[in-house]
Amino acid sequence: MSRQVQCVKLNKQAEGLAIQTYPGDLGKRIFENVSKEAWQMWLQHQTMLMNEKRLTPINPEHRKYLEQQMEAFFFGEGGDAIEGYVPPS
Repeated sequence: MSRQVQCVKLNKQAEGLAIQTYPGDLGKRIFENVSKEAWQMWLQHQTMLMNEKRLTPINPEHRKYLEQQMEAFFFGEGGDAIEGYVPPS
């Protein structure tokens, strides 16, 4: 049986992540409070941020920015929007 969490992003009970996907305290909070579905949403958003802002995970400043965006995406106001992006309806 899969692990269930009360997902903070989707505001519903959903299947949780199988493993902690990010290190540290933020990774623990994500593991305990974010569903698989919401994590996939983050990965898509992160990819768009990286492409739009030309970020690279090798750069420590870029990694810090992405971590801040991840925290905002799940636990804050949602983070930075992608300029010109209109989600499918």
